[in-house]
Amino acid sequence: MPSAQIRTLPNIPSPNARAIAQRLVAYEAGAGNPSEANTPAAARVAEKLRRSISTLAGNSGWLALLSRALTLAKAQVPELGPVQVRTDGSLEGLNELRANQAPEAGALIITQLLGLLGLLIGEYLTRRLVADVWPDLPAFDAEPYRESGNDPTR
Repeated sequence: MPSAQIRTLPNIPSPNARAIAQRLVAYEAGAGNPSEANTPAAARVAEKLRRSISTLAGNSGWLALLSRALTLAKAQVPELGPVQVRTDGSLEGLNELRANQAPEAGALIITQLLGLLGLLIGEYLTRRLVADVWPDLPAFDAEPYRESGNDPTR
């Protein structure tokens, strides 16, 4: 009997996921909403994504996705040790990181999250979801996919 080959999925998110994550964290950091001043930008990005993803996958699906993204990020940056996913689906512990580590570490968590989402629903739908959550950011417009012929809806 031939042995089955197991194919593993790549752990490294695409450069697109990394670029989008960094833009989202930078955007949220500069949003300047006084009521969210003590909430790290990456936690705000995760919260906004949670609302959309939970609609599709439920709270359990969101918790699984964010927990896996955090585990992958921790494997790359051990300083993320104090960061945890709370039962309500929020990130806790980003405030415990040094000020110079928090933005980059937070962006890494979001990168992993977007990378996992891209594996599950595809990069095009991931970009559409991001564009729906942040409609005022033209960098996430899906039009380039349509123009390049990569639009899966055609």
